Amino acid sequence: MSAQKLPLHALHEELGAKFMDFAGYDMPVQYALGVMGEHKHTRAYAGLFDVSHMGQVRLSGDSWEAVALAFETLVPQDVLALKDGRQRYGFFTNAQGGIEDDLMFARQGDDLLVVVNAACKAADIDRMKTLEPGVAVEVLDDRALLALQGPAAGAALAALDPTTDTSRFMDVIPVTIEGVSCWASRSGYTGEDGFEISIPLAQAETVARALLAIDTVEPIGLGARDSLRLEAGLCLYGSDIDATTTPAAANLMWAVQKARKPGGTRAAGYPGAALALAGTPHKRVGLRPQGRAPMRGGVDLYLSEEADTPIGQITSGTFGPTVEGPVAMGYVPVVQSHPGTVLYGDVRGRRLPVAVAETPFVPANFKR
Repeated sequence: MSAQKLPLHALHEELGAKFMDFAGYDMPVQYALGVMGEHKHTRAYAGLFDVSHMGQVRLSGDSWEAVALAFETLVPQDVLALKDGRQRYGFFTNAQGGIEDDLMFARQGDDLLVVVNAACKAADIDRMKTLEPGVAVEVLDDRALLALQGPAAGAALAALDPTTDTSRFMDVIPVTIEGVSCWASRSGYTGEDGFEISIPLAQAETVARALLAIDTVEPIGLGARDSLRLEAGLCLYGSDIDATTTPAAANLMWAVQKARKPGGTRAAGYPGAALALAGTPHKRVGLRPQGRAPMRGGVDLYLSEEADTPIGQITSGTFGPTVEGPVAMGYVPVVQSHPGTVLYGDVRGRRLPVAVAETPFVPANFKR
């Protein structure tokens, strides 16, 4: 089956994009600047990413409490306490406590807006439909999604709608761009300040062109998106986390609020609650391969150059242009998870040193 095209595919072609199949979509992987140039531009100025392959869903019901408590039967996050116009990171779990998908969810009045990964979209929508009839599930397939990321992103969007200037990290606000009514969350997948902007499909090109007309904004593809998120220490679903990974093993306990943790007022009630947050022998860590060559996902990790049995594995890795060296993430035994611990990655039969490191590799630049 051929890959689906994004709504703005023709615009990406006009901009000189090179494409690749990702999660069943024909995605722009890079433009004229190239992956390295796009990465550096986003860190210094602002980049525009088309992420319309992701799923956007609205949940509604008789009240916010009804919607929030229903959604809490699927996730270990405190949805009920979410204030209007605010957003959180979360994940669906399974009966074994594994992560079925990670997602963003935002309160908009008494409704809940949910953004899920493209590869898991159909399963996620089916999962949310199990909440019916008390909760209505509306798939917003008439909307595009653009991400504007980088230290100049705030000024760029404020030039088109000055009301955005006062928003802060994880706010979700209405915005108007070239007369088009949208909503924007101050969030993203790069570790930089920025916005994810949901736009009516028919006006998506108008909004994209308005943003690209700003001097500091360049189109950015999937290649730089991956190196940016890795430097920011952010997980890629299907690589760093999956249905066999618990939130505890993935080092994502920060995303579970007090009310949903063991001993909290609503500690259980979601799939795999007894296992998702339990102690685990392995843990996700940051890794810094020594030297200049990246270590990619799938590289086995050993305690020494001579050890016969791997103790862990790299799940994703690349060259980090900002840190001017390779960066990676992977799973190692908890006893070997302390920063500075030196392990050895097997790269084509050669054992090369790699050190456990703190993440993010590049400090976050969110607007608090």
